[in-house]
Amino acid sequence: MKKKRRAVSSEKNEQHWRSGRLASLLLSVSHLLQIGVKSIGIPTPIPQITAGLLVNQSLLAKIKPFEKYLLRSNSVDYYNVLAFFGRTCVVFLIGLELDISYMKRHLRAASIVTFAAALPCILIAGAISYLMFQYFMKKHESFPSFMFLFMLAVANSASPLVIRFIAELKLGTSDFGRLSVCASLVNDITCILCGGLVMKTVEDGRGFKWGEWIWSLLFTAIVSFVVRHIAILLNKLSPDSQYLKNTQIAPLFLLVLLSSSVVDRWGSANSLLAALVLGMTFPRKGKTARTMSHKLSYTVYTFVLPIYFGYTGFQANLEDAAIPKNLIGIVVVLLLSIGGKISGTLIACHRLKIPLKEGIVLGLLLNLKGHFDVIILGAIKLKSDWNNSFVEVMIITIVLNTLISGIAITFIVLKDSHTFTYRAGPLEQQNPETELRVLACVHGPRNVSTMVKVIRWLNWFKDLPLCAYLMHLVELLPKKRTSKMYHQLEDDELSDDDTYGGNDAVEINDGVDDFIHETGIFIRQLKVVSSISKMFEDVCDVAEDLRASILILPFHKHQRIDGKMESGKEGIRTTNQRVLRHAPCTVAILVDRGLMGSSQSANLNSEPHVAALFFGGPDDREALSLSTYIAMHLGMNLTVIRFLQTSSNDNTPERINIASHDNEQILMAMPSRGDQDEADDAFLENFYNRYVTSGQVAYIEKRVKNGDQTATALRDIIDMYQLFVVGNGGRRNSPITTGMSDWEECPELGNVGDLLASSEFDPNCSILIIQQYKPPLD
Repeated sequence: MKKKRRAVSSEKNEQHWRSGRLASLLLSVSHLLQIGVKSIGIPTPIPQITAGLLVNQSLLAKIKPFEKYLLRSNSVDYYNVLAFFGRTCVVFLIGLELDISYMKRHLRAASIVTFAAALPCILIAGAISYLMFQYFMKKHESFPSFMFLFMLAVANSASPLVIRFIAELKLGTSDFGRLSVCASLVNDITCILCGGLVMKTVEDGRGFKWGEWIWSLLFTAIVSFVVRHIAILLNKLSPDSQYLKNTQIAPLFLLVLLSSSVVDRWGSANSLLAALVLGMTFPRKGKTARTMSHKLSYTVYTFVLPIYFGYTGFQANLEDAAIPKNLIGIVVVLLLSIGGKISGTLIACHRLKIPLKEGIVLGLLLNLKGHFDVIILGAIKLKSDWNNSFVEVMIITIVLNTLISGIAITFIVLKDSHTFTYRAGPLEQQNPETELRVLACVHGPRNVSTMVKVIRWLNWFKDLPLCAYLMHLVELLPKKRTSKMYHQLEDDELSDDDTYGGNDAVEINDGVDDFIHETGIFIRQLKVVSSISKMFEDVCDVAEDLRASILILPFHKHQRIDGKMESGKEGIRTTNQRVLRHAPCTVAILVDRGLMGSSQSANLNSEPHVAALFFGGPDDREALSLSTYIAMHLGMNLTVIRFLQTSSNDNTPERINIASHDNEQILMAMPSRGDQDEADDAFLENFYNRYVTSGQVAYIEKRVKNGDQTATALRDIIDMYQLFVVGNGGRRNSPITTGMSDWEECPELGNVGDLLASSEFDPNCSILIIQQYKPPLD
């Protein structure tokens, strides 16, 4: 009896080791393949799936040691358990990182694309399912279940694969990329809900029980409620640290895994939905979400996904494709899947006015497989009375389908880079009702309060939130030489990329968390650690990757207690100057003197007065375009002040009174049609007709002769506003600013911006200096 127990225990230990060896081999081979194809830009899922093909029964397993130590029939259960925990981590992270606000706004378009792409596949699969059933299956097997699962397997899109392709092709921040992700998720969720109705029947051989399915959904809702409140409570722990400790976050993640495994008892399809719902309902603000995302991202992208995608390729036995009967089935399903997805997607894209090339790539993206469809086939394979040859054919088809579609996607995107790469444009050409993407930078917690207030003022409509990022710029200092060994170093001498920034990072996180809690506006946080000489390159690269509409930089001077401006690090100024020259989008420099007080606890709901100064030129038009978002914000008081040159025969312009939205009388002036630039007049005329005549914005004209009168006029109004928005003016010479450059200290701010930022002006107003993006000449 004891010998029998020892044998069973030894066999279990051997199975554990065999599973570990397979995972290690998949990781090693996939990383080697990634190194080989990295230079040509192929996304990592392709080499990862290829690694599974190389390791599986048809290639490397022909070598006796591999077959002995990796491939045993009794190891399948362990591989399935490994796959379960892998896909649970992946799906939970997808829900945690999902842009829910974008998905809500574009759910209709994503649903149109999803169902249009799936419908041809479902119809054709349903039409040929009887032939496939006669061709592969036995007569006593259930045809309705076979037809339903066959249609789901053909119509399904693997959202984890779509997300990785979009991210690695740097399309994740584009409208096309986010629409692709939303469409794949809608497809996955629909297939999971529909598949859950049949999967339990196939797995247990019993009739479907509605009670179990409803109970799994109810259990998921209860657990998501509990997890959400635990996460909120954990946010209050470790107030002096940027992240939670491993001992604090690990039990919460184990609860997620345990909940998914419990739901898995009512059907493996339901466990996917449970993990996705737990991720989507997880609170986005605070240390808990920041820690969970940080810990999971590295683990999932470095270890879990290579094994998860590799195991998909590992299950495909290419030897079965050499059988003529199977080869015919593979070709038929491949043509059905690729042709159906592309044709259906193109019909939807024509209706949504999406370009042809983007429609083709979108159809190929939705044709990526290897997620829920593998679970369906795994459930069929466990049934001894179902024909496994059909499962083998479908798995080979899934792997080949993904490889063919993935290579085609990569080829099209890299070849036609003009269609898919970032195409920046000035705000002047952007519709203010479209999404504004803001990247705000800070070097420390000093500017956080004003930065987040500016972001709030730009968020003019609750149902159309802007996409805001706050990036912490940390200078990478040279390492100090020391004779101490590692274990002899003090805590403050140990550092890595996560601890760069020290207490500044904690204060920045706390300020952003408080802002999110008070306003409900979500701000994504980033960190760049770089030497001061290379920091501008990293800032420009991040702005391009995020497809930012405007990049906001902090001024290199900060305000002292007495109101005077004091210079900070000269490297900050150098970084600003280089970013202004090389930025891929519009750039703004924020001179921070506090907006109604620099305290982070200042009332965010008070109504500030903002002035947009217009002297003429592209930078001033860009400044006025940015002010449009402020003008449409309820409760904001925006005044546009246009400076014009006084002529000898100038007459006083006609002035009219127009009631504003708060029933006050505001002095308005009709724009003068003199020798001003036609572009300025046309832009101002459109702005005037749209916002001034409706009472949303106050408009004032001031006539001056030269720079001295302009400076005097600015001093007269400086104490009336909390924020001035003005163009850099670096590309336009105006008589009314002549002479102002004689005393300028910071040419990168322009004549007017430098004057307003000087210490002689009101210490209670902040200035936002705008430089319009100038596309490079071809």
